[in-house]
Amino acid sequence: MKFCVFAPVAAGGLVTTGLSGGDRIIIEVIKRWGDSLNVVVYTGMSGHKMYRRYLANAKIDFDLLPTPTSQKSSLVKIIIFEFIALFEGLLAMRRFNPEGKAVIYSASDFLPDFLPCLLLKRKHRQKIVWIATFWLFAPNPLSKNSPYKGLSRIRNLFYFISQMLVYPLTRKYADMVWVTNELDRWRFIDEKRLTPEKVITVKGGVDAKTPSRVPEPKEKTFDAVFIGRFHPQKGVLELIDIWKLVCEQKPDANLAIIGVGDLEGEIKRMVKKYGLERNVVFFGFKNGLEKIKIFKKSKIALYPATLDHWSMAPVEAMSAGLPLISFDLATLRILKPKGVVVVPWLDLEAFANAAIEVINDRVLHERLKQEAIEFAKEWDWDTRAKGLLKDIAGLLTGEM
Repeated sequence: MKFCVFAPVAAGGLVTTGLSGGDRIIIEVIKRWGDSLNVVVYTGMSGHKMYRRYLANAKIDFDLLPTPTSQKSSLVKIIIFEFIALFEGLLAMRRFNPEGKAVIYSASDFLPDFLPCLLLKRKHRQKIVWIATFWLFAPNPLSKNSPYKGLSRIRNLFYFISQMLVYPLTRKYADMVWVTNELDRWRFIDEKRLTPEKVITVKGGVDAKTPSRVPEPKEKTFDAVFIGRFHPQKGVLELIDIWKLVCEQKPDANLAIIGVGDLEGEIKRMVKKYGLERNVVFFGFKNGLEKIKIFKKSKIALYPATLDHWSMAPVEAMSAGLPLISFDLATLRILKPKGVVVVPWLDLEAFANAAIEVINDRVLHERLKQEAIEFAKEWDWDTRAKGLLKDIAGLLTGEM
């Protein structure tokens, strides 16, 4: 069975080692599906490099789109890239031939990924099964609680408007929808076309076996670690404010930061402004054992996301035995993770105090550590991939 991934905007046209949560999900499940599906990826040059970087040994065919790549992003470059990617995605759609029944997968709800799949589904209703993804509902750009400022707010405005089109069309035409949390799942279920078993909460996953390959160091180098994209919704600016508060009580506190993104320059300026150069270490993007080694050198993990539906990044840290500090996000009230200390939303002082308490209290730390490890086991990628493959098989055979 052919499984066609439409991902013209994969990696955002950037030459980078970073990886979004949505890209991570499809890459990890393809890696574990083996020969179960014949995978074809429609993507640009940056997307091709990304897929090949993480799936070097997987059997994948590519239909390459000559979308330009760039070292840096700006609002103008993003707009130009999106238009080019949309045009090329539509050209790729015209080359597509289902040759019997096929599964098409839109890698995101961005228009260049979404629109070709929508049009193919309408053209080949009987031959095509469409799995749409909708990883995050954009916040209302007029809301006072929006984490986006400046140019990011403008980008969010365009994204919010595009989702006003994408959301109803997804509900009307998609055969299955993948989301990241239960709250969003029930926004798609209609009991007619998209019945509960056709809207899947993927969540993401971790490689639960990898942390055991890295021994515990004799001493911890870092009091805390953060991992995630440098994006407003991840709370990376709040992270530096929090660490400033931590250092006011614990002047020698050290923070490891793993990640890349558009806010890197602003984050580093805040570190310099607060005089935290000796208290914060930037590692850039890390993956595999390199990432686990940094986790093992840390005492706790911080996840100050202000707008998120939970993420794989904090669970990766938890799988290495790190207690987690997080804001009170709506999804956590449903997910109810173990090994996590939850503080009131945007209460930076409470966040800093919770971090210091867990760092200093050995008994509390040990209890949260064991809870975190057990919780992370539920997110194992092998189990996730098998479950999703079973869902796809059920959709194809009409058992759903």
